[in-house]
Amino acid sequence: MENVDVVIVGGGMVGLCLAAALKESDLTIAIISNQAVYQPLSEQPALRVSAINDANRQTLQSLGVWAHLPAERISPYDTMTVWDKDSFGRIQFSNEDLPAEHLGHIIENQVLVNALLAEIQTQGNVKLIESSINKILWGQSETMVMLENDEVVACRLLIGADGANSFIRQQAQLPITFKDYGHTAIVATIRTTLPHDNCARQVFTPDGPLALLPLNDQHLCSIVWSQRNEVANEIMALDDIAFSHRLTAVSDSVLGVLTVESEKSAFPLTMRYARQWVKKGVVIIGDAAHTIHPLAGQGANLGMRDAFALAEVLKTCVDTDKSITDERRLRAFERARKADTAKVIAAMEGFKTLFDGDHPLKKIVRGVGLVATDALPAVKRQWLAQAMGW
Repeated sequence: MENVDVVIVGGGMVGLCLAAALKESDLTIAIISNQAVYQPLSEQPALRVSAINDANRQTLQSLGVWAHLPAERISPYDTMTVWDKDSFGRIQFSNEDLPAEHLGHIIENQVLVNALLAEIQTQGNVKLIESSINKILWGQSETMVMLENDEVVACRLLIGADGANSFIRQQAQLPITFKDYGHTAIVATIRTTLPHDNCARQVFTPDGPLALLPLNDQHLCSIVWSQRNEVANEIMALDDIAFSHRLTAVSDSVLGVLTVESEKSAFPLTMRYARQWVKKGVVIIGDAAHTIHPLAGQGANLGMRDAFALAEVLKTCVDTDKSITDERRLRAFERARKADTAKVIAAMEGFKTLFDGDHPLKKIVRGVGLVATDALPAVKRQWLAQAMGW
């Protein structure tokens, strides 16, 4: 049996961010992943990407993670355009509005995972175990995690960063609220005839939003096309030519003719919000604690903020000779992160409700709102600062 201070279940971005942020602590850490964490990169961009905001980029740089990212797989964007289809409503953001070097960076999830792993492997306080969990035994002062590879790991604090269907959340019986958005997200890599000019674009249609996220190649974008379930099913049934034609039309041909370059993948969208994140000896973070609509690209950033905030709490516990399971400090972390998450969930729900459908009155309200905001530099700067995590 191996004894560590912290077990992190989940080898994705959030769990690895937490481990990386604890590199200067005296805590011993085991990361348990039910699949291989490192995955070799193909020449083509992966389907799942994230828009990393500036605050998280700065933290990743300070931790040494950013240096492990291959430059050709990092896609900064400097402008952002949002518009309402078949309406006069449009708003444009620029890094010059703040000013800032970039508004954010589009990075493939696996590229970031590989970079995090490379940095973690330089740490002396982390062990990675790639095995599924067979059983968890809860004790008064420690938790024993029994693995399918017959290893047993005992820890003082068990952290669930194991995704939306979190095994840790279920085993700890942490209650969760959820809502089916009634949308399915379609993701793919597409080629454009016009250069994207490092601009992230999003168009709202009556059936849901389409995001065109710029990749390193000026003529490649990653799309996140969220549509009502029945419409998404219809789109996924199209062949590549028909899919590309429909995509071009929906995008108002802002990047010319669009052609799908990759396989297409689709997944249902559900809002999840854990009503309790902390229990004696257990904490959940990231998608294990919350999932939101991807229309503003804030899901990954929220999870990373969870990880970095929890790391600060645990480091403070160590520095002040307090237990890392100190309930008062963990409850304070839970309250702060739940408040931040609830605010983002409410904003996403408001956006989705406002931009859903093509009722004439709604379209007028949306159009006036976007145009008015576009004309108010102070409001635009405030929106940008919040989106960038400042």
